[in-house]
This record gives sequence, structure tokens and C-alpha cells, in this order.
Amino acid sequence: MGDLQSKIANRNEEIMSRVGKKPITIPSGVTVSINSGELEVKGPKGTLKSPIPNGVEFKVEENSLVAERANEDLSAMHGLARALANNAVVGVTEGFTKDLDVVGVGYKAEVQGRKIVFALGYSHPIEYKLPDGIEAKAERVATKSNINQYQLTITLTGIDKQLLGQVAAELNRLRKPDAYKGKGVRYADRLYRLKPGKTGK
Repeated sequence: MGDLQSKIANRNEEIMSRVGKKPITIPSGVTVSINSGELEVKGPKGTLKSPIPNGVEFKVEENSLVAERANEDLSAMHGLARALANNAVVGVTEGFTKDLDVVGVGYKAEVQGRKIVFALGYSHPIEYKLPDGIEAKAERVATKSNINQYQLTITLTGIDKQLLGQVAAELNRLRKPDAYKGKGVRYADRLYRLKPGKTGK
């Protein structure tokens, strides 16, 4: 088991090392400032900051952002720093989107300004306040009518991928899909395998 774990760790480090070495193309209209301990990335959609860990250095070469590490022991941190920087560049130019499906008879979700109001089978509605930088819309998507008890889809958008993922996770936890009917707030890009219902004798 120890050898297997070591091989997996080495493989992960190799992957992150390759990720870290890959240059990031800086699109037109995007500026990158390298400050002490962080990158500041400005683009058409806004501004994001990305941390620079100790032992990792960023350089701007022509139209590319390049990450370098001080030694081989930092390969994992090197890859992570590069991935976060790339997310910042993509975020300020294209932004990110995350969809969640609301599934269950009587379940509802309505976007009201900066909050989403849910009816999820509890005795009271649930209000979720959207953090700054995250937008949401709720609509029924005709192509998803094949999902049993499908009600609507919540589409989250924002430039900060990490924050977007956090909001999606918090909405998912409001009513996690049950194992038998899949009722709840579900990640739209995830395949849910439902258990067969119990039969009485």
C-alpha cells in the first residue's frame, strides 16, 4: 500500500509540475501586475488577485505569464500557483458559470435582487444572499424535461472561480439530493445514480 501511495503522490507531483511550467497567454485588454506575494489581474470583467506562494516566482515574457519554482520540492505548489493565476486570467476575460438543477415536486427557487428564495419542502422558505461578484438567474430549461420531477435551473456566474464553487456548494447543501428520487438542489454537470425504491412485502 505504501508503494502505491508513493507512486500516486509522485504521479500527482509530475502532473502539477507540467501544469506549472505551461505559460499563460495574456489576452489583449488584460494587464498583470506582479506584487509582493500576489498577482493583480485586470481585465474587461473586473480585477482579481492571486496569491504567489514562497518559492514561486512569476515573470511576464512578451504576451505570456510564466511561473518558476526555486526547487523541485515545490512542484505541487508551482502547479497550484499557476492554476490559480490562469483562473484569474480566464475569470477577468470570460468569467465562469455553474448550473444547479432544482428537482422535486413543489420545489421552487426565485431570484429576488441579491438573494435567492427557495421552497425545498421545509416548513419555511429559505433565503440565500448572494455574495458580491456572483450573479444568478433561475429558469426552466426545456431540454431537461427528461429529468424526473425537474423544476428549474439556477445559473450562477462570476469572475472568481473559487467563490463561484463555494456558492454552488452552499446551495447544494440547502437540500442535498436524496438517494432514491434525487430530489434536491443538484449539480447539473453531475451524474446521479439513484437507488431502487424499497418494496413492501
